Amino acid sequence: MRKSTLAVLAVSSGLALALTACGNNSSGGSGSSNTGSGGSSSCPAIGAGLPAPATAPSTSPSTGAGAGTGNNALVGVILPETATSARWEGFDHPMLQKALTNEGLKAIIENAQGDDQKFTQIADSMLSQHVKVLIIGAPNGAVGATVEQKAKAQGVPVIDYDRLNLGGSANYYVSFDNVRVGQLQGIALATALKAKRGAQVIEIEGSPTDNNATLFAKGQHQVVDPQYACGALKKVKSQAIDAWDNQKAGTTFEQFLTANGGKVDGVLVANDGMAGSVITVLQKNGLNSKVPVTGQDATAAGLQAILTGDQYSTVFKPIQLEANAAAQLALALSTGNTSAADAIASQSSTDPTGNRTVKSVLLPPESITKSNVKDVISQGYDKVSDVCAGAAAAVCTQLGIS
Repeated sequence: MRKSTLAVLAVSSGLALALTACGNNSSGGSGSSNTGSGGSSSCPAIGAGLPAPATAPSTSPSTGAGAGTGNNALVGVILPETATSARWEGFDHPMLQKALTNEGLKAIIENAQGDDQKFTQIADSMLSQHVKVLIIGAPNGAVGATVEQKAKAQGVPVIDYDRLNLGGSANYYVSFDNVRVGQLQGIALATALKAKRGAQVIEIEGSPTDNNATLFAKGQHQVVDPQYACGALKKVKSQAIDAWDNQKAGTTFEQFLTANGGKVDGVLVANDGMAGSVITVLQKNGLNSKVPVTGQDATAAGLQAILTGDQYSTVFKPIQLEANAAAQLALALSTGNTSAADAIASQSSTDPTGNRTVKSVLLPPESITKSNVKDVISQGYDKVSDVCAGAAAAVCTQLGIS
């Protein structure tokens, strides 16, 4: 078997400036201190003192030239849902299909549609078909861990895909550096608000049953908590949204906004779907384009909102790299080559519930604002026709997006 390798995307664009951005949030100030009118507290530079981002693997992806090396081994893939994010069927499904085929593997790919029972039934069916490897993105960690126990009992290796199932038994995990995702969101919002000392912030976080949401929040707060502490920013309210429910996110945000007298200066939102619901409320109150909103996933709707000024930033995660990594691990595990799998998953993640360390591939994300929306489109993750529509068309022309 040839040795599979893994891709890295250079994603420094937009990060260096943000990491070194001045932490002065008083209008007209300069330097790294933040002294608002009537105040004398000093604020750290935005993003100062953050742990170094995880070092991504430095090898290259397979191109499919070795198709057939997997001897057509059967691999089962279960994706979590379609209701809150377009990525799973729009990107992950076709990209995993392509990557697994390129490795000479036969894939069965199904989606649980956010239903725990359906997820379990799909897993049972795949195990009865004697899949050699399971790749799972579970609706929540508990059901993911349960399926992993069933697979382990049958000697089928499992790869946690995108979401680490806490308390599970999968030996491998493929995702992005999710703490870094949160850091980028925090940096973007704090940078957007740096001229307004005491800016009022509402936080709309991801599902409390999704470990990724916990990691996003951890990264965000590594950035914004020092800014809260020194008075540069002021947290109004924060709420985790069950099941990443976009409608609930909008309703929750509207309640917080109303309770705060209709005042908000920035909204720290965990993904583009919920950001869209927040923007709808801002539009209703005449605040859109005046209040920076963060997001994640670089969806077409999110990018369009960035171009029109309704959303300030998103986070781009090149999913083909994640799919490639999962496929390469599946190839190694389908033949029992754990040495090759360990070489691919050379990083590690901590499962505090299971008190274990999981061998991982953690890919670097990229912060996207209006200035680098083109990065996402040029790599084929969103179509110009989907992004550059309506009010965004003129902005696309100005930015040379065509």
